[in-house]
Amino acid sequence: MRNRPPTYNERIYAPYKIAALVEVLAGQGIPPSRSLQGTGVDEDRIYDATALTSIRQYVEVCGNALALSADPATPFLTGSRLHLSAYGMYGYALMSCLQMRDYFLLGVKYHSLATPTLTIEWSERDGKAVWTFPDAIVCNESPDIRRFLIEQQYTQHVTHLQDVFGRPCFPVKACFSYAAPAYAEIYERFLGCPCEFGHAQCELHYDAAILDQRPLLAHRLTATVLQQTCEGLISNARTLSGMAGEVYQRLLRRPGEFPGMETIAAQLGMTSRNLRRYLSAEGTSFSAILDDVRSSLAVEYVRTTEMNGDDIALLLGFSEPTNFRRAFKRWTGRTTREYRAAADSG
Repeated sequence: MRNRPPTYNERIYAPYKIAALVEVLAGQGIPPSRSLQGTGVDEDRIYDATALTSIRQYVEVCGNALALSADPATPFLTGSRLHLSAYGMYGYALMSCLQMRDYFLLGVKYHSLATPTLTIEWSERDGKAVWTFPDAIVCNESPDIRRFLIEQQYTQHVTHLQDVFGRPCFPVKACFSYAAPAYAEIYERFLGCPCEFGHAQCELHYDAAILDQRPLLAHRLTATVLQQTCEGLISNARTLSGMAGEVYQRLLRRPGEFPGMETIAAQLGMTSRNLRRYLSAEGTSFSAILDDVRSSLAVEYVRTTEMNGDDIALLLGFSEPTNFRRAFKRWTGRTTREYRAAADSG
């Protein structure tokens, strides 16, 4: 399951990740004024939840950290500080999930609320639940920045699983697509598992047995309320997210009669080629947005109506019901019957 990254320069995130990194650097004797130099982030507002920052600004602070800090543990220490409680509604929604399988699904679905610097996916294979990080970074090709963000992201996952279970829950293996750095020995210290370098892609493996386990703070009503809140936040983000948000809203206007890219482009007063370029610059594509719209509608139809799969497939514009069933399983990890049964039991 894949999550579409948001616009790189858009200031829509509270600065909690910036604050965590600034704190780590301050502990190394690096003043906040230097950590934040050139980023446009006000030192006096990094603890202000109403202050809004962008992914670009956070990545710039990471670049400053690489230039200023001699401690290779900096991204790991930052990831260790980023508990789910710092993520607002997104974090609490994950902690209140009824099953860990829901945690993995929603972690991807709502990832755009978390100042995302990497694309994340998850899958079940060979008895493992695997986080995958297929895109290096939204808009920066620096190998050092990429490695810094991967190191922080992996440590965040370890921290978050500990928050959800109320005890350590280490991965069984961590894989990295780059060569082992000179300080490779500290990876296992922070991640608590064997680490393999030079792998085909970046992956973090957990035993799939955890997927059926119950989080410490699982609560049916709380989970429902917080997930609905996250849905609202996601909708607001889509409305505000440049060209991708405009396309998303236009596709939603007449669900079941989804216009093609040529039609949408004409409505926006541009060629399809220009629309494709705009969406690419925002880290997405027309097909990805259409898939997202269909996914959201499908879940809503299954959750709130008694329509069968064939009827929903027709409403969503699928030529064959079997294609819809495959898509629904890809979106949610469940069949429509399993999803509806889980919703009914909730």
